[in-house]
Amino acid sequence: MKMLRLTIGLLCGVLLMAATPAEAQNLKARKMVREGNRKFRSNKRNFALVDYYKGLNADSTDARVNYNLATAMFPENWKATQEAQRDSMIQYYNTAAELETNPLRKAKAHHNKGVLYQSARDFQNAIEAYKDALRNNPNDDESRYNLVVCQHQLDQNGNGSGGGSQDQQDQQDQQQQQQDEQQNQQQQQQNQQQQQQEPPMSKENAEQLLNAAMQREKETQKRVNEHQQPQRRRIEKNW
Repeated sequence: MKMLRLTIGLLCGVLLMAATPAEAQNLKARKMVREGNRKFRSNKRNFALVDYYKGLNADSTDARVNYNLATAMFPENWKATQEAQRDSMIQYYNTAAELETNPLRKAKAHHNKGVLYQSARDFQNAIEAYKDALRNNPNDDESRYNLVVCQHQLDQNGNGSGGGSQDQQDQQDQQQQQQDEQQNQQQQQQNQQQQQQEPPMSKENAEQLLNAAMQREKETQKRVNEHQQPQRRRIEKNW
C-alpha cells in the first residue's frame, strides 16, 4: 500500500500543473481508490464498494479501480460467491490484468481469477489463470500450489466436477492450511523480498521462468497426494 500512495502522489503533482480532461478523470478515479482503500481496511466493505464504483465511472481504464472493485466484491464467505457476481468479478480482474503494466500486480489479478474459477470447481479455467499468474510472477508459491491442486482434481474427476462432499473438502482445507502456514511463512517473506527487487521481464523470459516453475511441481504434487486434495486458495489483497 505504501507504493500505491507514492504513485498517486506523484501523479497528483503532475496533473495539477496541466491536467487534460482524461487526466482529470483519472485523478478523480485515483482519489476514489484511496477513499475506498481506507474504508476497505476499516472493514467498511459496502462503503468501499461505493467509492470503487465511483472510481470506475470516472475512469474505467484504471487497472487499480477494476482490481480493487473485484476484490471488494468477495463476500465474507468467499466460497459462497454467486455465479452472476463471480462473472462480474472475473471480468474486472481480466480488465485489470490487461491494463496493468506491473507484472506482479498482473499476477495478483490472475491469481484471484483462478480462486474464483476454483471455487466454482471450473478447474480447467483455474489452471489457465494460475499459469498466467506464474508467467508474470514465477515466485508465486500460492498460485503454483493451487495450480497443482487443480490439476490433481482435474485428473481425479475427469471433467473437473464432483469429488467428495463440500464439508469434507472444507475440513481438509482448514487442516492443510494450518499445517502449511508455519512451513511457508518464512518462504513467503523471502519471496516478497525477491519480488520487490525483480525488474519487469519480457514475455520470453516469463515463459522460460514458467517452464522452470512447472518443473518444481512434482514435489508439490507429492504433498497434494499425501494430504488428499488440499485446497489453499488465498485471496490477494487490494492494491
